[in-house]
Amino acid sequence: MRNKENVKSEIELYEPMRIWLQQYLLDKYKNYKIITLDTHSERLDRVLGKLGIFNELATGVDIQIDVLGIAQKENNIKLFFIEAKKTKLTLRDLGQLWAYCKLIDPEEAFLMTSADIGGLDKLLNIYKREDLLNFGDGTKIKKMKVGIWNLSTMSPETFTMIPKI
Repeated sequence: MRNKENVKSEIELYEPMRIWLQQYLLDKYKNYKIITLDTHSERLDRVLGKLGIFNELATGVDIQIDVLGIAQKENNIKLFFIEAKKTKLTLRDLGQLWAYCKLIDPEEAFLMTSADIGGLDKLLNIYKREDLLNFGDGTKIKKMKVGIWNLSTMSPETFTMIPKI
């Protein structure tokens, strides 16, 4: 479902998405310490460094994730990315998140828009090219999740998510 009105600025999406991600991770990773942050204005390596987390692949690479989630249990650290858009999604948007995912290999990654899925609708729903969402370290294939952010419920429209969550 498309939102009747959109946000004026993409920044308005970050905090509601952070709150949603916090609850999503608390529900899914019961015995983990959960941290979620609006990190749109800072490089990933600097954010992780402040938290005492070292990720060699992120060091010196200009990656700025809009919303970052971390689930940590002892030395087991899982990262979660949300890229937020207020415009129709494009292949460029997907490519940006895909590159981040290929470099850093987060546990999950979301590309969410408060507009509509745009040009990705044809690729993902008509041509069924869900392979474009694939990333991972080669041993386990993961899929980025793409969908519409509902401004009324402040959560993803689950029926729009590709693949389903």
